Amino acid sequence: MRRVRAAVSGAPGAPFTLRDADLEEPRPREVLVRMTAAGICHTDLAMRDTWPRHLTPMVFGHEGAGRVEAVGSRVTGVAPGDHVCLTFASCGECAQCAAGHPAYCRASRARNLSGGRDDGSTPLALDGAPLHGCFFGQSSFATYAVVHERGVVGVPSDLPAEVAAPLGCSGQTGAGTVLNRLRPEPGSSLVLLGAGGVGLSALMAAVAVGCGPVVAVDPVASRRALAIGLGATAALAPGDDLVAAVRELTGGGAHHVVETTGRPEMARRALGALRPRGELALLGLGGEVTFDVMALLAGGVRVHGVLEGDSDPGRFVPELIALRERGLFPLERLVTTFPFEDIGEAVAAMSEGRAVKPVLTFG
Repeated sequence: MRRVRAAVSGAPGAPFTLRDADLEEPRPREVLVRMTAAGICHTDLAMRDTWPRHLTPMVFGHEGAGRVEAVGSRVTGVAPGDHVCLTFASCGECAQCAAGHPAYCRASRARNLSGGRDDGSTPLALDGAPLHGCFFGQSSFATYAVVHERGVVGVPSDLPAEVAAPLGCSGQTGAGTVLNRLRPEPGSSLVLLGAGGVGLSALMAAVAVGCGPVVAVDPVASRRALAIGLGATAALAPGDDLVAAVRELTGGGAHHVVETTGRPEMARRALGALRPRGELALLGLGGEVTFDVMALLAGGVRVHGVLEGDSDPGRFVPELIALRERGLFPLERLVTTFPFEDIGEAVAAMSEGRAVKPVLTFG
């Protein structure tokens, strides 16, 4: 066992509390990573607030970056000393994994959202009792993480850790939705509802492939300004006239709308902002959404539900890094760093709109 420092949530909705815990050494197909950075995502907070009580105490965190400390006996893809980012877990054997769509792995829930490994065990312990973890295969709100080798992607040693971390979730979710699922033609219009880490990653990808106009919608003025700085044609507040404004900006309706807020009313407004045969991608975790079926049929609309950008991280994360090296995916412009000990302040900054993508750094 290895002594680690972890941000523990003791009950559904409870704040993160830093605690000393114990972590197992890696199993044959696992990798021990010393964390250097971990992004905070709205998913961490939404899941923390609704997490089953019987799976607490729990360690969240699913945008980790760090250096490999040790590897299991059957690991071949990385070695001690390698710089890596961490991403979601998948089995690598089912039909979806074999087809290059591991976000839809048949074992996804057991490996990402069960509070442990797929066999029911957890590598973490707190005061001698099991501490639930393996959130999205990693639980990176800790100084070390044990991760299955499929959840580890090597990155260049000169890539800043605070940039590598968001690639594992928000970066690939937003960009992948555009590049892997929607695949817009140059010159097609694209609207983003929500200019957080996911939405702005989608925006950067849309600009990179020549979409236009690109319209961002967000209630926070600083995020709208950032969207313009990243290449958006226009940035709007979500007022009552939103649908009319979008339709005017896009010449009768958008080709594509990416909805990241998870709010049912925004998803319904997104439908009204589309042109005939437009496409709507739903990314946000939220409540039940009801649509007018006749409107869907009459408009010939396609609705996509997208997890993790429908990406294969081992292939797609290096593609995003290559885009950044060309100046087309400046993810660092979204990042605000906080020491790990200030996780509470980082959460507050994101909740209050003062930080788009807070990233915890480890000394």
